[in-house]
Amino acid sequence: MLESPNMNRRLRNTPQLFLASNSPRRRELLALGNWDYGILSPQVDETPLPHEDGVDYVKRLAKSKVDKAASQAGVDGVIISADTSVIFTQRNGNTRILGKPSGYDEAAEMLHDLCGNTHQVHTAIAIINSQDGTIWSDLCTTNVTMRNYSDEEIEDYVASGDPMDKAGAYAIQHAGFHPVEQLDGCFANVMGLPLCHLTRCLAHTDITPQANIPQSCQAATGYNCPVYHQILIESF
Repeated sequence: MLESPNMNRRLRNTPQLFLASNSPRRRELLALGNWDYGILSPQVDETPLPHEDGVDYVKRLAKSKVDKAASQAGVDGVIISADTSVIFTQRNGNTRILGKPSGYDEAAEMLHDLCGNTHQVHTAIAIINSQDGTIWSDLCTTNVTMRNYSDEEIEDYVASGDPMDKAGAYAIQHAGFHPVEQLDGCFANVMGLPLCHLTRCLAHTDITPQANIPQSCQAATGYNCPVYHQILIESF
C-alpha cells in the first residue's frame, strides 16, 4: 500500500497540474488518482530518428511534448507528458519501433508480427515545472506475450477501428480481442501511463494522489500487480 500523510486530503498552494496528451486512455488512468488537472495538446513529430532505439525514442518524444506544452501561453504549473511505444525484436535480430499504425494494412501487419511472441512496451514520463523549468523523468518497461489469435480475429479487430490510435495496434484492455496472454510488469504502462512511476515522479513537485493508486489501478484493470510496492518504495 502506498502510504502518505497527504493521501486523503487536498494540499493547499500546490501547483496546478496539466496533462499534455490527447489520449483518452491517459486521461482515464490519471483520473484514478483523483488529481485535479487541465488538458494540453502539444503537437510534435513522432518520426523515429535514424538508428534510434526504443528507449531513446520514447524519452525524446516525452521531453519534446512537455517542452512544447510548457511553451504555450498562459501555462503556469506542473505539466505531465508521456510517450509509449511497442518494441518488437524480429527473428533476424533487428528491432522495430511499433508506433500507431498508419492504416488498416499496417495495423494488421503489426498484429501478425506480434501474435504468439513477446515484446516490450516502454513508456517514458517527463514532468516540468513551467515556473522554473525543472524537469523530472522516469521510464517503465513491461514484457508482454501475445496469445495465438487467429487471422479472422485480427481482421475483425482491425475492422473495428480500435487499433488505429494505439502503439503496436492493440489495446491490452480490449474486452473483445483480449490480445495478451502473459504480462510481466505494469499493466497501466501498456495502456500508456504507468501510475506508480508517475506518482513517485510527481513526489518531487509535492503533488500527491488523492486516492490509493495501487488499489485504484488494480480495481480498474482487474490485474493483480506484482511490482507496485517495489516501484513506490525504491528510491527514485
